[in-house]
Amino acid sequence: MCGKRSKCSFSRLEVILIVCLVLMIVVTVVLLVFHFLSKESNGKLNSSEVRANYLLGVGRADCTGPVAEVPLMGYANPDQVGGGLLTRLYSRAFIMADPDDSRRVVFVSADIGMVSQKLRLEVLKNLKSKYGELYREDNVILSGTHTHSGPGGYFQYTLFWITSKGLIRPSLNAIVNGIIKSIDIAHENMKRGRLFINRGTVENSQINRSPFSYLENPASERSRYSSNTDKEMVMLKMVDENGQELGLISWFAVHPVSMNNSNHLVNSDNVGYASYLFEQEKNKGMLPGEGSFVAAFASSNLGDVSPNIKGPFCVNTGESCNNPQSTCPIGGATMCMATGPGNDMFDSTRIIGQNIYSKARELYEDASQEITGPISSAHQWVNMSDVSVELNATHTVKTCKPALGHSFAAGTIDGVGAFNFTQGSVEGDPFWDEIRDQLLGEPSNGTEACHKPKPILFSTGEMTRPRPWHPDIVDVQIAAIGSLAIVAVPGELTTMAGRRLREAVKREFDSHGTPGMDVVIAGLCNVYTHYITTYEEYQVQRYEAASTIYGPHTLSAYIQLYRGLARAIATNTVQDLPRGPEPPVFNIGDLTLVPALVADRAPVNKTFGDVLQEVRQQYRAREVAEVTFVGANPRISAENATEHNFLTVERYTSTSDSWHVVQNDASWDTRFYWTKGFLGLSNVTIEWHIPGDTEPGVYRIRYFGHYRKRLSLTRVISIPFEGTSSAFEITSVGDLIH
Repeated sequence: MCGKRSKCSFSRLEVILIVCLVLMIVVTVVLLVFHFLSKESNGKLNSSEVRANYLLGVGRADCTGPVAEVPLMGYANPDQVGGGLLTRLYSRAFIMADPDDSRRVVFVSADIGMVSQKLRLEVLKNLKSKYGELYREDNVILSGTHTHSGPGGYFQYTLFWITSKGLIRPSLNAIVNGIIKSIDIAHENMKRGRLFINRGTVENSQINRSPFSYLENPASERSRYSSNTDKEMVMLKMVDENGQELGLISWFAVHPVSMNNSNHLVNSDNVGYASYLFEQEKNKGMLPGEGSFVAAFASSNLGDVSPNIKGPFCVNTGESCNNPQSTCPIGGATMCMATGPGNDMFDSTRIIGQNIYSKARELYEDASQEITGPISSAHQWVNMSDVSVELNATHTVKTCKPALGHSFAAGTIDGVGAFNFTQGSVEGDPFWDEIRDQLLGEPSNGTEACHKPKPILFSTGEMTRPRPWHPDIVDVQIAAIGSLAIVAVPGELTTMAGRRLREAVKREFDSHGTPGMDVVIAGLCNVYTHYITTYEEYQVQRYEAASTIYGPHTLSAYIQLYRGLARAIATNTVQDLPRGPEPPVFNIGDLTLVPALVADRAPVNKTFGDVLQEVRQQYRAREVAEVTFVGANPRISAENATEHNFLTVERYTSTSDSWHVVQNDASWDTRFYWTKGFLGLSNVTIEWHIPGDTEPGVYRIRYFGHYRKRLSLTRVISIPFEGTSSAFEITSVGDLIH
């Protein structure tokens, strides 16, 4: 102790103890520092390892094809042929591989009505010639967005061949080349990266267009769900190991039929507009179709899901026609149509697309659940006309030869059919049955019994001239990327059918040691087989059921088959799966009902590209600038130039005395109309719907085309040309609300 007056001092022992204490503190601090530094270093190492979960590549390429005179695929309306362009169509490819590149999967979402068997086989043949065995039928999924405003003509089965007026080589080639190019770009840009998944609900964007069919499903099953449509969006986010954004795939169930069957402009509809918005946001400063970020909005179980959320009304009286047959008191089924939320089909496309995009953007920004684990895939070819299905231990049923029911001809509230056909027909019509029997042949008793209660209109599985009308051999396929399973379905599942398939696949993974899988349905994949309803929905024979071509047990057959694929993946026995019978390839030639190309002509004292109707001198934002040129058939450009651009909107820059392109023909705000005249004459009208945020200034519109010139009886050449409007001024930004 120290006294008040005495000086404090420590004994030798106290000094030694103090020194030891200080040394212990220093050593402890040093050890703690080393511990945390080591932990941080290990954390960085582990983080680096996490960032290297996969090799990823994304790519996008034009697959538009001819935009004039070619039937648009989807509504099967013979009068709906291309007459211009609203937005370009793209193939979007995503390659995902294990870090050691031992296994890889390709998912392609293309802006087309559906993937045909001929299209898939040609793509696989091209991939094999270029990459050997790297990309095969088991690890390549081709999915169509199901836009009803894309060119047809790429099918080998007779029913589709008839509705799209034959095989149209320029259309088929454009899609094949676009898909291959998108895969090439993804392949060449593979890099180490990470995958994240997120889910969310999309509101105000869909209704069930066959609610009376849905109500046939058991009440106990329906009570598990809050809606008669799947409102959930599943979003897969892709970034490289440095966090650089690569792209996304979104799966959401909605028909891309905001553009109705009166439309003649090639476009990608509502889901394509969502892709357009997302890619424009991420590829800032780039024109549509340019930039490295790729956003695919792929199809899912959309079979009974419509974007026309105002519902069905009689177009002649305005009263509701939301009844089991979708008919009107005056005019019958042909008057019952649903419309979207907008003032017209363009507005409805924009609104639904904006809704889908907004939810995807929210999910993308918030995505934090990372996907990890190995990659695998399983595939089989199956004869769907002859599948034995074990419903339980004592009851086995079979699928049927393909056939379409009477209600198939009635169409839907999104696109009505013709004549006096109605949805919900469980009895045939003697008049139409007699015509069918005389022209196409009578269905066999076995096929009729197999399809009951469907009254058969076309027994397509028994119709083989000039070649089979429907496929027997179809693809079933699952790709697993870590905890994500993509179930590639060759058709259009209804809402409840999709739910049952997802749950069955998930249970199969769970029961074989792979719990917690996220299962998504990818629709319109690999080959088109129309619709797939539940057994209960099949009994009331609305359009979707009448179009379930393999009979009432189609869904049960698919569930059995996809459970087998999931089991093989979960137990690592994919190599033991039977490959199945390969699909046929038909030599169908180039016979087509599309008009033959003729030599183009310009009016007297005019030449191609001359302006016939000039723009005004001034416009305000949100007005429409319009110019008409002496034109030529756009098919000539499609056949002579890959990814040909028909138009540009350009802004004058005074500082450099030059014109800068601000819009092209892939832009949502431009519309390209082709009007066919007589004896090779035609006009092209270009509209620019000036956005509200357009910068004031001086602009012009340019048109690019090719005209066909005959030099002799045996020689024809195509000559490029262009036309330019007068300069015009945009004087104000106008209303900025978009």
